[in-house]
Amino acid sequence: MDVDDILASVDRPDASSPEATALDAQQLTRFWVAERGVPELMPWPGPLMERVMGRVASQISKIEDLTAAASDPSSPTNPSTNPSLNLKLSILQSDLSRTQYLLRSLLRQRLAKLTKHSLHYLLLSAPDDPSTSSSQQTPSPSPFPSSSQAQSQATFNTPTPTIPPSLSNLTTTANTHPLLSPQERNFLLTHQSLLTAHYNASFLSSFPAQLRRLDDNAGGISMVQGPETKEVVFVRCLAEEVRIVIPGENSVDDIYGRRMRRGEVWVARWEGVKGAWGRGEVEVL
Repeated sequence: MDVDDILASVDRPDASSPEATALDAQQLTRFWVAERGVPELMPWPGPLMERVMGRVASQISKIEDLTAAASDPSSPTNPSTNPSLNLKLSILQSDLSRTQYLLRSLLRQRLAKLTKHSLHYLLLSAPDDPSTSSSQQTPSPSPFPSSSQAQSQATFNTPTPTIPPSLSNLTTTANTHPLLSPQERNFLLTHQSLLTAHYNASFLSSFPAQLRRLDDNAGGISMVQGPETKEVVFVRCLAEEVRIVIPGENSVDDIYGRRMRRGEVWVARWEGVKGAWGRGEVEVL
C-alpha cells in the first residue's frame, strides 16, 4: 500500500480526490507561511479552512475506528492478522499531527496580531458587523460599563468612529474577502470591550469627555495604531514579470520600482508587494 493511498483513503468517503487534498494542504502551508511573514492580518480563507477542518474530523474518526478495531482480537484488522495496520495508523497520525500543528500555529499568529492591533482591526471589521454598527449609534453616558454594556463598550462610548484615510484601502479588501472568521470577530469584540472597560475604570473616567475617545483622529493624527506596512518580507515571483509598487499619499503618487522576473527571490517592503500577492503574482517565503 502506497503512503498517498493511505492518506487519500480518509478523504474518499467525502468525495475528495487525492489531488484536491494535496492542493489544499499546499494552500494551507503557503497561507501559514504568509501569515507568519507579513505584518498585517491576512483575509480569512473560509472555504479552505472548512475543507481542511472537515478532513481533520474525518481523519480523527478514521484513526479512532482503526484503533478500536486493533484492540479487538476477533477483528480482521487486528495487527496479528493485518501487519500493515500499525504502519497505516502511524502514517495517519503523523499526517494529522502535521495538519494540527499548522492550524494551531496559524491561529496563534492571527490572535497575536488581533490583540496587538485590536482597535485597528475592529474598525476594519465594523462595516461588516451589523451589531457593531447599531451599538455605535447610541453612546453610553457612563464611563463605567455594566455587564449589559460590555458589548457596546467596544465602540468606546463615542459616536461612530471615522476610519482614517490610510485604512480605507484595507476596508475595501476586507469587504471583498472577509478579514475575520466569525469566531475571530467575536473574540475581537470581547477583547476590546474588556480592554475598554479596564481603561475606563483605570484612568479614562477622570478625563474630560472630549478626551476619552480611543479612536480620536483630531488634527489629522489618528490614535489608532495599525501594523507597520513598511516592514520587509521575502517574496518569490510567480508571474513572468511583477512591478514593485510603493504607495504614495494618493493613487496618482504611486511609485513603480524595479521589475521582478519569474523565480526571483527579493526582499521588499510589504506595502510594495501586497497588491501582487493579492493577485497571486508573488508568494511570501
